[in-house]
Amino acid sequence: MNLLQPGARVVDAATGESLDSADVSSAATYFDSRPPGVVFALFATTVPAVARYLGALAAGRPIALLDPGLHEDALHDYVARFEPALVTGVSSAPPAGYTADGDVWVRETPAAPVHPDLALLLTTSGSTGNPKLVRLSRAALLANTSGIVASLGITPDEVAVTTLPLFYSYGMSVLNSHLLAGATVVLERGGLLQRDFWTVVTDHKVTSLAAVPYQYEMLRRLKFDPAKYPALRTMTQAGGRLRTELVTDFAARMATVGGRLVVMYGQTEAGPRMSALPADRLADKLGSAGLPLPGGSFTIEDDQVVYRGPNVMMGYASTAADLARGDDQNGVLPTGDLGHLDDEGFLFLTGRLKRIGKVFGVRVNLDDIEKKLAAHGAVAAVAGDDKLHVFVEGADSALSRAVRGELAEFLGTHSSGIDVRGIEALPLLPTGKIDYRSLEALV
Repeated sequence: MNLLQPGARVVDAATGESLDSADVSSAATYFDSRPPGVVFALFATTVPAVARYLGALAAGRPIALLDPGLHEDALHDYVARFEPALVTGVSSAPPAGYTADGDVWVRETPAAPVHPDLALLLTTSGSTGNPKLVRLSRAALLANTSGIVASLGITPDEVAVTTLPLFYSYGMSVLNSHLLAGATVVLERGGLLQRDFWTVVTDHKVTSLAAVPYQYEMLRRLKFDPAKYPALRTMTQAGGRLRTELVTDFAARMATVGGRLVVMYGQTEAGPRMSALPADRLADKLGSAGLPLPGGSFTIEDDQVVYRGPNVMMGYASTAADLARGDDQNGVLPTGDLGHLDDEGFLFLTGRLKRIGKVFGVRVNLDDIEKKLAAHGAVAAVAGDDKLHVFVEGADSALSRAVRGELAEFLGTHSSGIDVRGIEALPLLPTGKIDYRSLEALV
């Protein structure tokens, strides 16, 4: 499988290093020379890491993409459970049963067998304990990448910049889709809040920028003005539902410079994107997640959104034995999201099946709570001990009391069942999503 099409470029903004097809070929040759089995890769935002990723795909070697900042104990747990043939990008001593070869751990005994269709393993957002991996086939990965290229109209003259980790499915899909289209990806590690990031956007004539909802909140605070970046013409959003106020805001900002905002919806289990809201329908379909990507479809079954398409995962893996499993899903993905379709087939999401809490025994939708309080800024709601716990970024005691009263009235319950706290900054996962697990630990 070759994602690096003719003309495609990967450039490190900090070092000037660029990806050479020979680097990918060299990585593929290295993987071919090693005993079979899955590769676990600590996937940093660097040219050598990208070369290894593409080399593994070219060699037909399944590869798992992991956070390069993963705690050593967690990495050792992955290795013990999944028995990979190789672990790349490491800097510490290998565990028992592995030897070091530079920054690679090499398994001393045969690795766990893998299914011939398996291409990619991705972690699910916010996993704790013994996290599952999403198993994606080559066909699913290629189908989703091609669908994104077609839906967004990515052409060889496009230049994307990394705003998200490459081990995160959304960030990975930006890389994949631009390389398949023969376009350019600029590697930047500083982030949106750093002045150097915007220098890179200007110097490299970046044309597209992808972000999750929390990053759009930050951009608003930064008073982002696309007119300062003449080449920028597309912004995409996925990784959670963006407040309609911000959708309207950023669509208007981009429209003033002849650009566009494209709202998208996806899940890692779908490789990862499933739908897009065309920019020219945004005004009359405000709040929609859009239409399915080419080849996909949505149905609503018992209020749950169910996606069908060639990009659906083969299933999950919890242990090494699961790596040899075939396709458990048959192209069908119950998303866990609640929603409905309008008469034109546009999808509207209304919440999560599992984002439910209880206040004095009464079920409440935590997504609805966050939506209700969106005017107060960055807000996160969790449940515990038959109470609702709400964290409001930057709130003082007066605002916390006001929000508590507002919620009690909204829910028709006594305020003693509601805990509202100010927090300096909401904890985030490396993907930019709110870390609800960390918040739950505070209640």
